[in-house]
Amino acid sequence: MKYIATFIFLFAALFKTNAQNTEVKPLPLADPYILTEDGVYYAYGTTGDSGIEVFSSTDLENWTRLGWALRKEDTSCPKWFWAPEVYRVNGRYLMYFSGNEKIRAAWSDSPTGPFNELYSGPLFPAEGNIDHHLYFDEDGQPYMFFVRFDHGNIIYSCQLEPDCTTMKFNTLKFVARPEQDWEKLDAVVNEGPFIIKHNGTYYMTYSGNGYTCQDYAIGVATSSSINGPWKKVDYNPILRRPNQLLGVGHHSFFRDNEGKLRIVFHAHSSATKIHPRDTHIGYVSFKKNPNGGPDIISVDTESIIRCRLKQ
Repeated sequence: MKYIATFIFLFAALFKTNAQNTEVKPLPLADPYILTEDGVYYAYGTTGDSGIEVFSSTDLENWTRLGWALRKEDTSCPKWFWAPEVYRVNGRYLMYFSGNEKIRAAWSDSPTGPFNELYSGPLFPAEGNIDHHLYFDEDGQPYMFFVRFDHGNIIYSCQLEPDCTTMKFNTLKFVARPEQDWEKLDAVVNEGPFIIKHNGTYYMTYSGNGYTCQDYAIGVATSSSINGPWKKVDYNPILRRPNQLLGVGHHSFFRDNEGKLRIVFHAHSSATKIHPRDTHIGYVSFKKNPNGGPDIISVDTESIIRCRLKQ
């Protein structure tokens, strides 16, 4: 009987250990960005001060850590590796990232890296600047939308040279700062801009309030021109506290393997804990505006999934 009891104890311990080892964990990416390449999704985001990690998935729900796409040792940056975005440009991969509160660029021959910093310094060496986004207009002209520390986190835009890494400073334009009530709850913050075009209208989505605020949320402004002026819509915010998620924001858009428009964003870890921020994905759609004007953009909150990190 003693041997049977011992066997049961060992089996129960083994089962508990295996259960712990197979426990599903959320994908701990803040400021997430997803690149779709040859049917595979690659996710990048803010994770720590050692560089930029990359994760992959084929179903958008289960993700595998692939390692460091950009290592601190391959940059001139001592800390604060934030909000990467990766684009395929001229057959190579261009990464924008914020390092030590300055916008920087790195190149690689693979979406998984290794990426190496270009110039060994910031693209815009003026005051603090973060949260960059690259947009190619229909004529091929590249633009960068980004945040300047200009008495708060304020969004600006700038044309780029064809190399996509040289800023045309004489084209610098103001885009947006907090002006609606919902985005004035915590700090002076408009950040994380992203541009899409639909039915002839440019949509600039962004995050409002400080990221530590539980009402960090996503708004949108529209324009008939990539150069503005931009008008914030009266139905803002388009995503705030969906399904009891708090602190939702700093998002990006991408097309899935079926061609459907998706949004990826982060949320606070829980109602009492901000970090590590978790990654979530939903569907995006447009519908006719009953009051006239540009179509209304919305996020289907019923379809939001919480991304999981495979062990």
